[in-house]
Amino acid sequence: MSALKYWLWLSRACGSHTARRLLEHFGDPMAVFFAEKGDYRKVSDVKERDLAGLESKSLGWAASVASACAEKGVRILTLSDAAYPERLRNIFDPPVVLYVKGDLPDLDSEAAIAVAGTRRCTPYGVRTAERMGFELGQAGCTVVSGLARGIDTAAARGALRAGGKVIGVLGCGTDVVYPRENGRLYDDVALNGALVSEYAPGEPPAASHFPARNRIFSGLAVGVVIIEAPEGSGALITASRALEQGRDVFAVPGNVDSPACRGSNALLKEGAIAATSGRDVAEMYAHLFPDRIFRKSGRRAVFTPLAASAEPEQEAEAITPPGEPEAERAAEKTIDRPDGEGYIDLVKMTENMQEDEKRVVLAINTGRLHADEIVRLTGMSATDVMTALTMLEIEGTVSQLPGKYFTLSL
Repeated sequence: MSALKYWLWLSRACGSHTARRLLEHFGDPMAVFFAEKGDYRKVSDVKERDLAGLESKSLGWAASVASACAEKGVRILTLSDAAYPERLRNIFDPPVVLYVKGDLPDLDSEAAIAVAGTRRCTPYGVRTAERMGFELGQAGCTVVSGLARGIDTAAARGALRAGGKVIGVLGCGTDVVYPRENGRLYDDVALNGALVSEYAPGEPPAASHFPARNRIFSGLAVGVVIIEAPEGSGALITASRALEQGRDVFAVPGNVDSPACRGSNALLKEGAIAATSGRDVAEMYAHLFPDRIFRKSGRRAVFTPLAASAEPEQEAEAITPPGEPEAERAAEKTIDRPDGEGYIDLVKMTENMQEDEKRVVLAINTGRLHADEIVRLTGMSATDVMTALTMLEIEGTVSQLPGKYFTLSL
């Protein structure tokens, strides 16, 4: 704790770029802490607004944060730690400290691909992001996600379904779930990768946190894939930061008539690499990470959107992820739709859903149902049912009919 408390103090005293300049000048955070105001003025890029924080010599906050991290199982990495990702250390303004929940892999030896997009995505965007995450995870890439609603969530879920690793980069403390419905996803990411933040435990999300978070999001990756980004969206800020950091920027072509795709389609016109599958993106890095990118021949586990069953795809070169032996796939039960309009594989549809969403889907499978009837059948509150229905509609699993009736989508 002797040195760590000064790192924590410095992370709060000033901005990350200023902190880096101070470290270059004084050598270590303890020396920065004991310096005088006049000493700070000799360092270029130190502004008047930084001086107030630097002149505050209280270490109480640092002690409480260190204690909270120990209690919650959160690891603290400083800029001087060997485990701090080198890619991130080399950006213009790396965070002074990183709070990590889970097992952070050696990202410098990983083909880490960030996937970002709008929260207000279309069903096409959800399916595409989930497929992208699945194929990246299946190919051996680590998926970096902001774990926000929409595209971020879908990409993370897809990667986890493929047995891949996910790094969640947060705009709040690693113990603060945002959005609230992603609690189980947070747990899954911490078990199969790590939650990472520059904000201490207990720090709530704030509007100013997310643009700052984006530099970490892109800084951990070798490339960034943008799926459905409206004009002026946060995903485009991520793309800009990625370009500043020398990262590759990919964009998925979208509907030219959709406002959700205007920004991402504009990236393609500006020179972004067109990405239509996660396998294509992974192949770009196979020569850099030959021991990480899987190019193994054999039967590939076929991606099936959670929103619907699909016809089997042709076999292709890729790896079969763990947990999907042939016999298990063959044994999956296909259930008739009550209206006779086709088939929905409920096992595949619900295998990675949150419990509330699964209960709603199983209720709706009995036929076209009114929202009140879903509440009665599930035993859930009306608020929880409507929240689950909203997420299922976004994912394309459920369709709403006139009069607040709902049915499963094909």
